Amino acid sequence: MDIANGEEKALLLKEQLEGAFHKQTSKVRLHDIAKIACEHSPIDLAYAASHLPPNIRPVLYDNLPNRDAKIKFLVNTDSETRLVLFRQMDDAEIKTIFERMPTDEAAWLVEDMPERRFRRLMELLDSKKAARIRELTKHDRKSAGRLMTSEFFAFTMDMTIGEAAAYIRDNPRIDFMKGIFILNHAGELQGYVPSRNMIINPPQTPLRQVMRPVLHKVTAEATREEVIDIVERYKVSCLPVVDIDNYLIGVVANEDVVEAMEDLADETIARMAGTNEKFTSQDPILRRFFARAPWLVVTLMAGLISVGIMSVFQKQQGGLFTFALFFVPLITGMSGNIGLQCSTVLIRTMAMGGLAKGSRRETIVKELFSGLFTGAIFGVGCSILLYLADFLVGGALGTPTPAALGAIVGAGLVGGCFAGTLLGVFSPLFFARIGVDPAISAGPIVTAFNDIFSMSIYFLIAWGVSSLFF
Repeated sequence: MDIANGEEKALLLKEQLEGAFHKQTSKVRLHDIAKIACEHSPIDLAYAASHLPPNIRPVLYDNLPNRDAKIKFLVNTDSETRLVLFRQMDDAEIKTIFERMPTDEAAWLVEDMPERRFRRLMELLDSKKAARIRELTKHDRKSAGRLMTSEFFAFTMDMTIGEAAAYIRDNPRIDFMKGIFILNHAGELQGYVPSRNMIINPPQTPLRQVMRPVLHKVTAEATREEVIDIVERYKVSCLPVVDIDNYLIGVVANEDVVEAMEDLADETIARMAGTNEKFTSQDPILRRFFARAPWLVVTLMAGLISVGIMSVFQKQQGGLFTFALFFVPLITGMSGNIGLQCSTVLIRTMAMGGLAKGSRRETIVKELFSGLFTGAIFGVGCSILLYLADFLVGGALGTPTPAALGAIVGAGLVGGCFAGTLLGVFSPLFFARIGVDPAISAGPIVTAFNDIFSMSIYFLIAWGVSSLFF
């Protein structure tokens, strides 16, 4: 039984392919590469190819056993590999590949093709298929129009199951599981027929008798997030895409939604980390630096501001304030984690469409009180621990007023945690309001500015309490 996950397979295949390329003779090398290409799935090989040097990837592609394997390889590999392969392939080979490829996948792949090469390919392809590809590429890459496929089964209501089944058998290249939709004579969407109903009913049964109403549909301009929300919420296996006149123009299949969810998750995680770029093992260090540097500059500036604040309050050194300085990492660490928790939860709620206008105020209030309650619990607990530690060890803190120091740290922890909560809640909402992806705020913004706010509040509390006691 094969228990290795996808990444482990890719790394193992990478090692095998690199070993084959280091053979002494080209004859042995090509024989070994062809053997590897025949023994493994083209999908696994596609992922492994992204870890190989660019000059090796065309050799691996050329040794795939058949054209279907090459299509799967192209669809599942990364953009960089496709760019390398398209440079090596002539127009006739690309035409042959695209003729056998589903239209939605072809429209996805031409994004990695130069404009001049794309125009040449459209001239070579069958006019109907070229028109469908052009129509799909008109839509935004993150819209339902780009996720949908224009190859699906649609029949009129007066057709029988037997007639529809005969047509399906005559078109094996179209995926039967992407749905069977029913139209009226004007071409408007009326319903759909579950696959099971095509099997259990007699062939002479009219489709109108076994069809069901379409409860969920979208237009081509619907966003990727809206499509994901409908499919995830209502467990739709295939989502029809219609125009303003309710004419069926495409279908978003479940596997397309899964890929969209993966892309969205990758982008969100990258933005939360302070970078929105995708990298491979072959990307140069300088490119990685320039993609990550902007938000690191923000963090650097925020750190310098924090140093300035500490230098201002350091002039007040004396009494309890001297001891309070040692607890700055505790305050910033706790408040930062609480802020990140709040922003991450809120961003996830926003991404899943759970933050409607009617429930926004309630959600914000709950998060704020949650942060305040958490800060209060940990603040009181920290104060008690400081007092007990000094009492049990016999003046371990070195201050004559351990209760006052505990009060400073506890109150500062409450204030810092509440500041982190405010930042974690309102920064995603602010970015969403101005039209910027709120995921940007989760990592860099909260991390950079949390130290400033929480430390300022803590120092003000420490300075006030210290002034009372000394």
